[in-house]
Amino acid sequence: MSPVLNDYLILTKVRITALVLVTTAAGFLLASGPQLELGLLAWTLLGTGLAASGAAALNQYIEREADARMRRTAGRPIPAGRMTPRHGLAVGVGLSGIGVALLAGTVNLLTAFLALATVILYVGVYTPLKRMTPLNTMVGAIPGAIPPVMGWTAVTGELGLPAGVLFAILFLWQLPHFLAIAWIFREDYRLGGFPMLPVVDPDGDVTGRQVALYCAALVPVSLIPTFLGLTGAVYFFGALVLGLAFLAAGLAMAISRGKGAARRVLLASVTYLPLLLALLVVDRSPL
Repeated sequence: MSPVLNDYLILTKVRITALVLVTTAAGFLLASGPQLELGLLAWTLLGTGLAASGAAALNQYIEREADARMRRTAGRPIPAGRMTPRHGLAVGVGLSGIGVALLAGTVNLLTAFLALATVILYVGVYTPLKRMTPLNTMVGAIPGAIPPVMGWTAVTGELGLPAGVLFAILFLWQLPHFLAIAWIFREDYRLGGFPMLPVVDPDGDVTGRQVALYCAALVPVSLIPTFLGLTGAVYFFGALVLGLAFLAAGLAMAISRGKGAARRVLLASVTYLPLLLALLVVDRSPL
């Protein structure tokens, strides 16, 4: 791969953007009837992907000095000097603007508004809060939970209880996921000047309890789609098993509070979400 292309992939956080697209597609498919509108899905994913990529670039532009102090992020193109901050800013603004405009012109205004809100919350609220309060993780989970709602609104043109449930599932999933990451890299976050919860909670008591609490809350919330008639029994029992396994990992971290336990929570989280979304799509009841 070309080094220049690789730098752009790093700048736009391609892995996180890919996850955004997967959750958006899940919301779209859940809202769709028997006849899937492939053209609409393509425009939705393209616009959402551009907006998410732009937000990621803007985040790295703002945090370039902090990134340079952390081992995990010092090799990113802007802090490493391979890309100028002005260029990173231009890429971020351009991609975000094109993505929102594309959604407004090809999908609907509500979905475009949600994309704009996601960019503003991620860049304008979550990013500065990372330097101010451990609550930044909870705030950052809000824009991270909007993409599946965008998939829903792209099809239906409106919000509703199912969209709220999708939001809640993604919101709750992100908290133990990112707290586990922050616990593993807490020294890096301290060097970067980010008061993440594991940084201000050195013995891990509060962090572990919160991980277990959010995993526990996710179990009943993940079952709601079946009660709304959106999915069948396969999803229900699959979600229950996945949720209990995730909870077991969270409880283990609350007890031991070691890096190994945090890595197991991280592994459980990245296993849980794609399997849950697959069940959601496979066992959906077309509207």
